[in-house]
Formats: sequence, structure tokens, C-alpha cells
Amino acid sequence: MKQLLIVAHAPSPNTWRLREAAESGARHPDIDAVEVVVKPPLDAGPEDVLACDAILLGTTENLGYMSGALKDFFDRSYYAVLEEKQGLPCALYVRAGHDGTGTRRAVESIISGLRWRWAQEPLVLRGEWQDGFVDHVEELGLYLAVGLEAGVL
Repeated sequence: MKQLLIVAHAPSPNTWRLREAAESGARHPDIDAVEVVVKPPLDAGPEDVLACDAILLGTTENLGYMSGALKDFFDRSYYAVLEEKQGLPCALYVRAGHDGTGTRRAVESIISGLRWRWAQEPLVLRGEWQDGFVDHVEELGLYLAVGLEAGVL
């Protein structure tokens, strides 16, 4: 069985909805061969990355950067997984109150250093809250789980 790890910062009710949507998509009832593990960044670590077959990251835009919690996750995990997890399929969603450019660029830089590969372009949810953001993140979770199950990721 393949494992999808979701590491998502959810400090508000709306970002909690996004994390739940990612999990809901990944746990679609038609997907049988993917185990989904969901952890907040401060609880996730290198052992979780080493155990997974793909990772979905979620963060807020904080002062034009990723959340401190996600940065902490990368700080604790980077060197411990660098050699063993090259090529790990990954995806990202950013809840951006502004444009999300700095946040996306910061995460892309770390992903590049880890030599992980994008399963999909980062999803940046810009501006005022829209309920449609939930659907987009649910589709992202579904896409990753289906890709893992089908063996295309």
C-alpha cells in the first residue's frame, strides 16, 4: 500500500477546512490502495517523510513567506531525508491573502534543494476567502491519491 503524507498548517477555521478538504479528496471511497496520513507541520518530521510515497504541503502566506510551522518542518527534516527521498512526488497549496508569490518561491526553493518533483503546479489560493478554494484543494488531494494508486506518481 502506498502512503500519502499531508503536512498542512491550519491556524484558522478556513485553513482547517482546506486541510480537511485535502484529506477528504485523498480518502475518496474509490481509492483502496493509498493510506493517508495527516499531520500539522509541528508534529511531522523526517520519519514521516521517509515513510511516505508522496507529500502534499499546505501553508498560509505569512508576511510574504510560508508559515513558520512549515519552515520548522523543513528545518527539522531537510538533511535527514535529502539523500533517501530524491524524486518524491509533491504538491503544494498556499492560502494567500495577497499574491502568494514569495511563499510559493520559498517552498519551491526548498523543494528544488530536496530534489523532489512536482506532481502538479503549486495551487495558490489568492485574495479574499472563496468557498471554491475548498473544492480546489479537495481535487488536489484526490489527484495525488489517484496518481499514487495508479502508479503514475
